[in-house]
Amino acid sequence: MPRDLVEPVPPHPRVVDDQARRIGEHIRGLRRARGLTLVQLADRTGLSHPFLSQLERGHSRASMVSLERIAVALETSQVELLAAGDPQLRGPDDTRPDVLRSDEGARGPFSQGEARLLVHGGAHAFEPLEWRGANTEPGEFYEHREDEFLYVLSGAVRLDLGSDAPLLLGPGDSAYYRGGTPHRWCSPDGTAFHLIVVKESPARGGSGS
Repeated sequence: MPRDLVEPVPPHPRVVDDQARRIGEHIRGLRRARGLTLVQLADRTGLSHPFLSQLERGHSRASMVSLERIAVALETSQVELLAAGDPQLRGPDDTRPDVLRSDEGARGPFSQGEARLLVHGGAHAFEPLEWRGANTEPGEFYEHREDEFLYVLSGAVRLDLGSDAPLLLGPGDSAYYRGGTPHRWCSPDGTAFHLIVVKESPARGGSGS
């Protein structure tokens, strides 16, 4: 992938703020969990190696476009990366209930819609997302190692699962697919749809190839 997106690298590296530090640490953890070097991540994203190095150390902040490229390369979501910067970030030993109000949750725009993470950032066994869209073009397939569950709240959704025939889902319909299954969705007629998507966390998943 050509490096056509170049982020500025500060001449005197320092931590931008706590949010940038948390997001950078999370990206580094995911990269290592995927067995990737910085050079390999740079090749997959089209971002420069020096920028990614400073991003992981909290010395730079990524744009939303850069975060989406990194998320795709690390087989996760832009929203999940943003959630790592949540000031209410929860540690792996935090067993308290996690209550999220309707106006809370990390949000991120996508080329095919908008998503909101339905838990605070931190250690969770799975990542529930609220997804809204009206796109009639399905875009590129997503593929990650974790299992995923999709539930249609409203509207109609055309779900493509790899080489299988497309499925038409309506309110109350759901689908569960294993990690490693290529998947994408869109509206069959341009009307808005509303989904709940639940994915295993990268730390817990990995049942697929």
